Amino acid sequence: MGDILSQSEIDELLKALNTGEIDVQQMQDKDQQKKIKVYDFSRANKFAKDHIKTLHIINDTYARLITNFLSGYLRNLVQVDVLEVQPMSYYDFSNSIANPAILAIIDFNPLAGSIIFEMDPNISFALVDRILGGKGSSLEKVRGFTEIELAIIERIIIQMLNLMREPWENVLELRPRLEKIETNAQFAQIISPNETVALITLRTKVGEEDGFINICIPYIVVEPIVSKLSTRYWFSNIEKTSTKETKEDIENKIQNVKVPVRAVLGSTSLSLGDIIELQAGDVIPLETSVNGELKVMVGDLEKFKAIPGVRKNKVAIKITSIVETEVE
Repeated sequence: MGDILSQSEIDELLKALNTGEIDVQQMQDKDQQKKIKVYDFSRANKFAKDHIKTLHIINDTYARLITNFLSGYLRNLVQVDVLEVQPMSYYDFSNSIANPAILAIIDFNPLAGSIIFEMDPNISFALVDRILGGKGSSLEKVRGFTEIELAIIERIIIQMLNLMREPWENVLELRPRLEKIETNAQFAQIISPNETVALITLRTKVGEEDGFINICIPYIVVEPIVSKLSTRYWFSNIEKTSTKETKEDIENKIQNVKVPVRAVLGSTSLSLGDIIELQAGDVIPLETSVNGELKVMVGDLEKFKAIPGVRKNKVAIKITSIVETEVE
């Protein structure tokens, strides 16, 4: 909303128009001029804002799954959060990687093509140190990875890739597979340098060590499903999962849950002095009459009324009525 002019300012504006100091036509032409936005066709941004937002939602879930997995696997405090999701060229991504680094080439099956799962050396060495019995500390001086360290890291990455299926299930049935691990960015050229990629940066903390895990997803890989990378499709697909079949599955699983059931023969109140003076053979009268109904408790909830008896030489109860409980 524009500023509100005072009466004196309105008078001065009308005076300027009458004297010709201000040309109305020039003012209109100036307002109608199209604003030009610089666009670099060599680095075209193919990811829309909605695509970036959906990738952020997917990887928020993925970050929580990694946090839970690594915390239990390492028996140490691990925190993983999505720091940023941004489109860029593959050239900019590869140039930002320092050697040595952990670059896992992932087959993004069933989509054609590969993505890159990059792990900061600080995080990599911290994971190896913790698995081998250390406190989860990184190296003071960065060096190359040994074959044993790469084998340990490979095992962790494979398990982390299996966690990737759940966050993507509303888009497609993902089956990621580790192809190889490189430690030099020059040997991880999966696409043309000018191709657009989405870079998901996960801030990772293992104990006292901070670092980053980057997931580089080329646009050309997700292009067949890019229409599904929208928040509208995402949330509508979530609602579709709540079908009648899903509800029936939940009900069937609930029906198999075991809960304690007990019949209460009766109850009474005694003073502490009476309890201390009790002797063998003493009789304690209960509040329930001989022909009265018993309470049948399911967990801590009274659910049935019953009468005691014997069936096949075993003590039993016979349900006589159902106790209706009001839902608060």
